[in-house]
Amino acid sequence: MPTSSTNKVEVGASAPDFTLPNSQGKPVKLSDYKGRSAVVLYFYPKDNTPGCTAEACSFRDSYDVFKEAGAEVIGVSSDSSDSHQGFADKHALPFVLLSDQGGSVRKLYGVPTTFGLLPGRVTYVIDKDGIVRHIFNSQFGATKHVEEALRILKG
Repeated sequence: MPTSSTNKVEVGASAPDFTLPNSQGKPVKLSDYKGRSAVVLYFYPKDNTPGCTAEACSFRDSYDVFKEAGAEVIGVSSDSSDSHQGFADKHALPFVLLSDQGGSVRKLYGVPTTFGLLPGRVTYVIDKDGIVRHIFNSQFGATKHVEEALRILKG
């Protein structure tokens, strides 16, 4: 589905920097990870929905493998910091969840909507130098995002 945004991050481009609040309301900058670790940045529609819960738990279950591969996992949705905190607590999520309440970062990355309604589910694998190495877009293959990201990080 096309997006109304003219921005679209492509493989090989520098990942656009941004600052968003985490589940404690503290600001997190993407550029803080540059030079330190790769980042698996995943955009998802909504906390506590079946597909998003399956995806988050899949990232949780593979979190040690991501860390061993030198990557940090960051989830982004338009839910509030409070919602993220409850979601993270309920499912013991060890990674960062960021609140993009106005959808500005989603627009910055050109994450499309599905059927013009649902916020898209897209994962970006960003290397240590801040370059986008892989983009995986699948609204309905929630747990495939983890497999794809690991395949790229290990490959």
